[in-house]
Amino acid sequence: MSKTHPAQLTVIRTESVAPSMRRVVFGGAGFEEFLGRHGALSGSFTDEYVKLVFLADGFDYPEPLDLDVVREIMPHEAWPVLRTYTIRWIDPEAQELAIDFVVHGDEGVAGPWAADAKAGDLMHLRGPNGAYAPDATADWHLFVGDEAGLPAICAGLEALPAGARAVAFVEIGGPGDEIAIATVAELEIHWLHRGDAPAGTTSLLDDAVRAWDWWPGRAQAFIHGESALLKTVRPYVLNDRGVARADVSVSAYWRRGTTEEGFREWKSAQKDAVMRPGAS
Repeated sequence: MSKTHPAQLTVIRTESVAPSMRRVVFGGAGFEEFLGRHGALSGSFTDEYVKLVFLADGFDYPEPLDLDVVREIMPHEAWPVLRTYTIRWIDPEAQELAIDFVVHGDEGVAGPWAADAKAGDLMHLRGPNGAYAPDATADWHLFVGDEAGLPAICAGLEALPAGARAVAFVEIGGPGDEIAIATVAELEIHWLHRGDAPAGTTSLLDDAVRAWDWWPGRAQAFIHGESALLKTVRPYVLNDRGVARADVSVSAYWRRGTTEEGFREWKSAQKDAVMRPGAS
């Protein structure tokens, strides 16, 4: 089965998680096909993600959908738009999976779609992939992120066993955006409210993590969110606090002022810069 042949799922229902977050639950006839791909991961990762395939209006697409074929035979304006999202949870028995979307009115592609989604709507999903899972041998766990990273943070916290120790720093709009996290771990959570400041413009996360009294022992860190975290929190955790690189999962999920297409180009350029001889 080609990676360019995404599975087609059906919207089962939608739920309001917070004023700025909408959950869409998918299932339907395509779930078994998706689950076959998911089985290769076997629930190994708590940051599993998929690429949602948004088709352009006004075009007839070949069936089954194959992205390589679409790019080969259809005009550029018909090429689907891809958006990357974390799987919040997956339930093989109920044949459902959930994805949480940050919604900001008409901004973006995926958010407005999720805000208007209804039972019976169709969506193609490519993937899944993933890379992080909590390490039971760590003495404690650090989670840092914003709304974009919150679904993966929640999944990671909920995977921790009883007795595990964790601290989380999450930047959100305000008190109404705080959500319940069903974890049995010993959790200390810091909700950081940015108020009217635009997302991706504050130093709340960096300031809070640096001001916090670091726990002793071996830490495992999960730092996912806006790209600025790579330049602020990551070097503090790695260099100032000496957390082993193998114990740090860092990923920029978005970059303020760019679309995902522009963001992917930026990430590629960052990777190329790091890989150049002499780069630090």
